[in-house]
Amino acid sequence: MTQPGDRPLAGYRIGVTAARKAEEQVALLERRGAHVEVAPALSLDPHRVDDAQLRAATDDVLARPLDLFLATTGIGMKAWFEAAARWGLLEPLLARIGEAEILARGPKSVGALRRYGLRELWSPESEEFEDVLDHLRGRDLTGRRIVVQEHGQSLSMVGHALRRRGADVTTVSVYRVVVAEDLEPVFGLIDQIADRRLDAVTFTSAPAVAALMDAAGSTGRRDEVVSAFQADVVASCVGPVTSAAFELWGVPTIFPERSRLAAMVKQLEAELPSRREGLALELASGHQLLLHGEEVLVDGVEVRLSAAPASVLQALVSNPGNVVSRQALLAMLPSGTAGSEHAVEMAVARLRAALGTRAVQTVVKRGYRLAVA
Repeated sequence: MTQPGDRPLAGYRIGVTAARKAEEQVALLERRGAHVEVAPALSLDPHRVDDAQLRAATDDVLARPLDLFLATTGIGMKAWFEAAARWGLLEPLLARIGEAEILARGPKSVGALRRYGLRELWSPESEEFEDVLDHLRGRDLTGRRIVVQEHGQSLSMVGHALRRRGADVTTVSVYRVVVAEDLEPVFGLIDQIADRRLDAVTFTSAPAVAALMDAAGSTGRRDEVVSAFQADVVASCVGPVTSAAFELWGVPTIFPERSRLAAMVKQLEAELPSRREGLALELASGHQLLLHGEEVLVDGVEVRLSAAPASVLQALVSNPGNVVSRQALLAMLPSGTAGSEHAVEMAVARLRAALGTRAVQTVVKRGYRLAVA
């Protein structure tokens, strides 16, 4: 059972946490054969602008000369400039920012600045805000007025760090990120991650990471989610900024060189098969089980499995020697399979017939486990 060359993700289950451009991402993954679970972590319109608060912050920026300006997001700068235009303050705001030394976090903020005739003095290749701060280390900031455009999550700690060095800091909250109105799909995704029923989960923004981990905490499964990401489930991020949001939890991530959806999916095409390729397990029965993509071999002989027993095997090999509940196995069965534990029993029976009766053990009242040596 080899994978067709144009469907390199066939047999893999991938969760998608994006709200914006989710359809595009799902299409890219499904075109490559993946089974996709969609659970938007953020609102479809996550960037909520508080006009009154932003107007007050704009007036504060305009009130005094400016030494340094730190731009963090393209969407934030665009929204701020559009709001200033409505208030008749765009030209004064551009003039005020233009008198300062401008540092930009990444290409999107650079693009937004340049569209309005502003030029950054420096921008890090990493697109990480921490590198912007590193760029300022060693400089005397005493008495220097710095304005920081926030990126949807508070950068108050950055402000505190700069103030400790003597700077006069103003943070401008252009928008706040809003979590999804319906979190039930996210809770379902958390269960699938914790139960290791997914091969990977994709993230396209740092706030989406925070929203998922907060939701996992509210369900009491955060530790299980972290463990799953550390061992069996790939946390796939669109770029280094999103990846950095996982550092707090000690979760390893992958991200492409270019922060683009297509590049992220392309990376998964190589990463997931390489992780599963050549997975060899010594069964308690004395036989060797080898998984190579969707190909299953026992003692070097190919074993052909239908969809249901193949799905059960995938769940069991992700947790070799550990018990997987009947409910977890039922959730892994292909759509259209009868939704009862009897369907699981039938799939297990077919798997035993293919691998040997001692390969899968029943654990009374708990579920099944792959019997490994």
